[in-house]
This record gives sequence, C-alpha cells and structure tokens, in this order.
Amino acid sequence: MAIRTAGITRAAPVVMPAAALPFRERLLLVMLYIAIFTSSVAFIEPSPHDFLMGVLALACVIAGVRFERRLAALFLLLLVWNLGGLLSLLNVPNQEKAIQYTATSIYLALAAVMYGCLFADNTMTRLKVMRSAYVATAVIASILGMLGYFNAFGTEQLFAPIGRAAGAFKDPNVFGPFLIWPALMLLEEMLSREIRIRNVIVAMIILLGLLLSFSRGAWFHFGVSATVTLVLAFLTAPTARIRFRVFGLAASGVAGLAAMLIVLLSIPSIGDMFTERAHLIQYYDVGQGGRFRLQELAVAALLKFPNGMGPFEFARVHGLQQHNVYLQAFMVYGWIGGMTYFVLLLATLYAGLRAAFIRTPWQPYLITAFGAFVGEMAEGPVIDTDHWRHFFLLLGAVWGLYAATMRQRDANAAPSLPQRA
Repeated sequence: MAIRTAGITRAAPVVMPAAALPFRERLLLVMLYIAIFTSSVAFIEPSPHDFLMGVLALACVIAGVRFERRLAALFLLLLVWNLGGLLSLLNVPNQEKAIQYTATSIYLALAAVMYGCLFADNTMTRLKVMRSAYVATAVIASILGMLGYFNAFGTEQLFAPIGRAAGAFKDPNVFGPFLIWPALMLLEEMLSREIRIRNVIVAMIILLGLLLSFSRGAWFHFGVSATVTLVLAFLTAPTARIRFRVFGLAASGVAGLAAMLIVLLSIPSIGDMFTERAHLIQYYDVGQGGRFRLQELAVAALLKFPNGMGPFEFARVHGLQQHNVYLQAFMVYGWIGGMTYFVLLLATLYAGLRAAFIRTPWQPYLITAFGAFVGEMAEGPVIDTDHWRHFFLLLGAVWGLYAATMRQRDANAAPSLPQRA
C-alpha cells in the first residue's frame, strides 16, 4: 500500500503481524499488555501495576526503545516540576509519607516519558496492544464495580465500600475517570468508522460503570472529553459523508444514552443515589470545613510558602486536602513546580491540538487521548489528579503520538531520492 502526496509515492505505515516481529519487540508488547491490564488494580500501594511498570521499563531497554528528541520538552518540564517537589521536602524533613509521595511523583513522571517513547515508534502496533488491554481491564473493573454496587455475592465492601462503584480502586472518584479514555476509543470508532455489536455492548458496560461511580467530577469529565472528541472527529473527518455520519450518530448516541439513563433511573437504588449526587453543591462543598473554604485557605497559604508546604502538610494543618490539583501544584511543588505544571499542561494542549489535524493512521487514538486529557484538566479544580496513573498514561500518549506525527510529517515533506535503475 502507498500514499501519494504531491506527485510522490511513499509507503504507508505497516502494522506487522505479531509473529513477524522480533522476539524482543514481542516481549515488549506482552509486558505492555500486562502493565496496562493490571492498571485497574489500585486498592493497595504500591500496586501490582507499579511493580510491572519496572518490568516494562526493562523490556523497553531490551527492545531498544529510544528517546525521541521531540519528547525533550516533556522530560524537562517534568524534571523541573519534580525538582520543585524535592525542594518542598525541606519543609517536612524525615517524614516517610512525604518522601514516598515525592518518589511516586518522580516515578509517574518517568512513566509518562516511557509511554511517550513507546508510542513514538512502532506506533500502531503498540497502540493496538494498549487499547486491547485498557478496554479489557475497564470492562472487568466496571463489572466489579457493578457487583459491588448491587452487593452481589456480598462484594459491596470490596468493590463499592462507600455505596458507590469503585471496582478495584480505593476511590470511586478515581475509578470513574479511569474508564473514560477506553469509552472514548470505542465511541470514536463507532462514530467515525464502523459499529460492531461487541463494541456497543462493551461501551455500555463501561458507561454503566462510570454512571454507578456516582462521581460528579467524572460525569463532567466525560461530558467535556466526549464533546472535545466529537468536535475533533467532525473537524478532521476526511469527507463530508463521514462528517455527516459523525454528526448523525452523535445525535443518535446522545438520545440512546438519555433513554438508557431514564431506564436505569427507574431502578430505585440508582434513582435515589442519582438524585442525591446530581446536586451541583453538596454538603461537603460549603461551610467552615467545606471544599471551597479549604481552597480559599490554600490560596492564602501558597502566597506565604513560595517553596510549598510539602506533601500532606496542608491537610495536617487544616484537617483535609483542598481537592484542587492546580492549588496542589503550588502547595506540594512550590512556586517553581506550580508554574511548571501550568506550562506542562499548556504545552501538552499545543502539541496534541497541533498533531490532531495531521492525517495519520493513529489520528483517532490521538484525538481520543487529547479529549480525555482536556476532560482531566477540566476536572482538576475539584480533585487532585497529580498521582493518577492514567493521567500520566494520557500525558505520555499525547506527547508520543505528537512525536510520531511530526516525524511522519517531516518524512513526507522530504524529497524522495531518485532510485537507481
């Protein structure tokens, strides 16, 4: 197969069958699948996923995964961000939990860079493995969350300990957002390419898990992410026919989701919880010790502590966390880390949006990753996302696909050398 551009014919990217890949690449793909598949087990720390990330890093070394120069900005921004975190440890010396927190930040930053390097090369093969593992683990996590929510086989304390689906996560507010990228990948495929009954069933299972998390932030996150994904899918559609398909199926999908929601809300246990959680303001948002008051105190504190307060210090002083990742960036990583975090987010938005409009085989993956990343940013004012493992997967994916896209663009722009007879 070939792509013809400006009169020049070039080979299109080819996805090699797994059996045709070198052994070290197959080993890498197996470890990538296992690492992603175990990422939904997060009720203990360190989790099995954290251990397997170390094994995945070793597989990357064996497979000869290279550092892509276009990831230098990501690496430097994450480095400065974590340097700010290390400096803030001076405020809480000899506190084991604080040191563990900073070590986790460094580990997650390295994971993002590793994902970026992985997806920058042999892109489609690795993306398909990641997608398969992520969708599979999202389905299992959703089913576990449902079992817990309805207390099937006495599993409520395991998978829904506070009356909301959490799967194998400690917190339903992390479980819900974890499900969004795989849901978007399924929805985008159905909208832009083909509808498979299997994908419809899988998407419904994941969306039901998202609903039963009863996380207002996750619902808002999904709404933002789905909107961004739909808009980009519409704008980047190669033909008017596909744009019409995206628009028509999106409208039908919204109607279908609304109908499914009406049916689910007729179940008393779901309807009552939805009514309770659907209020914009909850009791813990307001008042002397409420979320918004704590955020006011955090703004005042960050002005007093240019080096940050250090991990867990704000909660120690005021009783609870402020639940705002942007304030967290300053409170835990200092002014240097806080400002770097904002630059990191803006740079990621620029890289993702720039690459999203360039036609590549992995364009749909980039669009959904970018949409999920924007939604995660939009949820940031009401929750701390700086240690969410799937956030750093999204971060690495956006940058890795940006690097792959720019490399292919440059290769297509380069003049072809005349072939010898």
